[in-house]
Amino acid sequence: MMKIACLSGKGGAGKTFVAVNLAAAAGNCTYIDCDVEEPNGRLFWKPEGISTSVVYTLLPSFDADKCTGCKKCVKACRFHALMYTKDKPVVFPEVCHNCGLCHMVCPKGAIVETENAIGTVEIGRHGNNKVVTGVLNPGEPNGVPVVHEALKHAEGLTVLDCPPGSACLVMEVVMDADYCVLVVEPTAFGFHNFRMVHELTTLLGKPSGVVINKQTTPYEPFEAFCSEHDLPILDRIPYSGELAKRIANNEIVAETMTAENLRFRTLLDKIGGVL
Repeated sequence: MMKIACLSGKGGAGKTFVAVNLAAAAGNCTYIDCDVEEPNGRLFWKPEGISTSVVYTLLPSFDADKCTGCKKCVKACRFHALMYTKDKPVVFPEVCHNCGLCHMVCPKGAIVETENAIGTVEIGRHGNNKVVTGVLNPGEPNGVPVVHEALKHAEGLTVLDCPPGSACLVMEVVMDADYCVLVVEPTAFGFHNFRMVHELTTLLGKPSGVVINKQTTPYEPFEAFCSEHDLPILDRIPYSGELAKRIANNEIVAETMTAENLRFRTLLDKIGGVL
């Protein structure tokens, strides 16, 4: 099983475009949308036969009759998610990490853990491809459990569509990957954010290559950076009004345009050669 993560330093660089078409060109593979706050890969795939499972975390709740006010749970919580007020502990779910330590340290068994639904994982099919989508419920602060559940469905060749940026959710996905495709716009803003995701993949020791999207002319500072860091440029996708129109219409161009199918099959071959 090989897992290829597609990531970018900012939204709009073309990360999902590359991930979807890479998976489509491969055929008979798994696509997992880990951008759980705004998953839009399914707009392209339009998966059929969708099954949905709920993702839960465990939140502490308190039995007032058993609680003696010892505050051991409050002192043990290193995330400061508990507070003792009005003769009872209170939990702040936004900062609770669901670690279960408060339940373990309570000497009176006054704390029980209750299920809290934070999102869903959808699984459907598009032809021979399995399409997995993690969806975080609106207002939920922590999407990591949803990402973990989505990643459990990796099977065979798997393309992981990361969230944009380089925060915790991205790190969770990259740690599970065998190879990282860094999608970048050749602009000063795109280059600045690209360096953050490159630093992340470097720290995690992941082999990486670059896809430059919407290129009109080479951006020299970026070209120099790739040369200095021995970072291979896997492909340069030129800006195309026709391509932009098809993408805006949620078209999987690797399925409808011969040239784009060849482009992404070639990209797969390059990644396979590196690994």
